[in-house]
Amino acid sequence: MPTRPTILTCLAGAALLPLALVAPAWARPAPAPVAEAPATLCAPAGTLRGTHGEEAEVSLCAGSGTPLLAVSAPATCRVAGTRVRYACRTDGTWTVRVAGRAPVTGTLPGTQDYSGPGTYDISASVHVRSAPAGVDLRGTVHATLTLTAPKPAPTHAIAVDRTALRRGATTTLTYTVRRDSDDGDGSARLGLIGEEASGMRIATDDPRCVNPLVGRYPSKTRLPYALDCTLTALQPGHPEKVRVRVTLGSTCSTVVSKIGYWMPRGQALYTGGMLAGPTLSCD
Repeated sequence: MPTRPTILTCLAGAALLPLALVAPAWARPAPAPVAEAPATLCAPAGTLRGTHGEEAEVSLCAGSGTPLLAVSAPATCRVAGTRVRYACRTDGTWTVRVAGRAPVTGTLPGTQDYSGPGTYDISASVHVRSAPAGVDLRGTVHATLTLTAPKPAPTHAIAVDRTALRRGATTTLTYTVRRDSDDGDGSARLGLIGEEASGMRIATDDPRCVNPLVGRYPSKTRLPYALDCTLTALQPGHPEKVRVRVTLGSTCSTVVSKIGYWMPRGQALYTGGMLAGPTLSCD
């Protein structure tokens, strides 16, 4: 039987197929990258054992996909001589090492800036307790976690026009707060705080700022070494500036700065964050 009609029929059918079905793989567009949602990754980190047979199985967890790396150490405790397990209370400190980056430390549970994808080597000195299980144990645990979430692009930034304060004088500073993202709104809180025992004072004529009020009503006591500013007009390309005066005596004091911001997403309970700004010391 001749094969020619069959060949022609196949070619005619192929001509009706969409181009994407017949294009070679190298010619097809690469799929769009999919953003990785925030998540928490955990791994077993070690088992602490007591002299009477009690045990605590500790895991180390790291949350990623947000501007902060959140580290925790959940544990389960076992009653000596049984298989019954209880939840435990865990506290302590942790250290994270990632190749090519400086180690960071914190308390449990706690957060630090998330530095992006990598293999996170986490060690923690933990204190694990459970009254029902009769557990009160201390020890060191360790885990390695591979985090793949990209580092989120910064949405806000804070800068100051000086790098040092003058001892025995008043230094005038201008802080600049930016919002670089179209996400969120124009609200932010700028906070400045010095060292309480130094006798330093932070003041401003800006009506958006106050020295925080402390004590029970009707107290009118305010913290002279701290300042709280409410900003409501932050927009991309339109930074807000706050001019302040820092007065030091003979005792040196550092001044740290932070901003808190809100990223509305419906009525979600927590969609904002805190961002550390420059720390100034004496010259």
